[in-house]
Amino acid sequence: MNLITVSGPPSSGKTALIIKTIENLKLRNLKVGVVKFDCLYTDDDKLYEKAGVPVKKGLSGSLCPDHYFVSNIEEVVQWGLKEKLDVLITESAGLCNRCSPYIQNIKAVCVIDNLSGINTPKKIGPMLKTADIVVITKGDIVSQAEREVFASRVNSVNPNAVVMHVNGLTGQGAYEFSTIIYKENENLETLEGKKLRFPMPSATCSYCLGETRIGAEHQMGNIRKIDLGDK
Repeated sequence: MNLITVSGPPSSGKTALIIKTIENLKLRNLKVGVVKFDCLYTDDDKLYEKAGVPVKKGLSGSLCPDHYFVSNIEEVVQWGLKEKLDVLITESAGLCNRCSPYIQNIKAVCVIDNLSGINTPKKIGPMLKTADIVVITKGDIVSQAEREVFASRVNSVNPNAVVMHVNGLTGQGAYEFSTIIYKENENLETLEGKKLRFPMPSATCSYCLGETRIGAEHQMGNIRKIDLGDK
């Protein structure tokens, strides 16, 4: 089984990209499944079901979605193996742009859209900087010059990644994308012992434990203060 991790900012077009890609993978008689990770709500699983794709979803609730992902990914892999999948795709939204749900030696894809702003690539952390493939969506809404400038900004942040454009509505570029994410000879059986590419966001403070009051006297643990230049 192949495992592919797909992440990106909310509403960047991840689900549309994955569905169009699965259509192309199915043409090669590959069985593909998806596990959707999110925080509070998602109905993307209904879109996958409509497309005839085995799907599960997990909502992290009050937990950091990255921590929720890494705490459950091994069980997700075992589900994929039980379903006898050829390809298992996990989808998660990088809600703070700091997320890092990528695993060493596991294909990592970051989806980012042309409408997010010219400086957005610099604002995204390990989710973009450590990806193997960066897919840029919604290129049909902007000019060719804007697409090229945006792709250049992405390349400056992650020069080692394959940068490509895919249209999630028409599927243009999805076939090419499907050919580079699947490895025929890959045989993943477990993630036990593997490592993340980058440490998770960390905070063990009073607010993590349910504190709601504001003020220094209510703050404990891992706290970082802003430098306002006051001595």
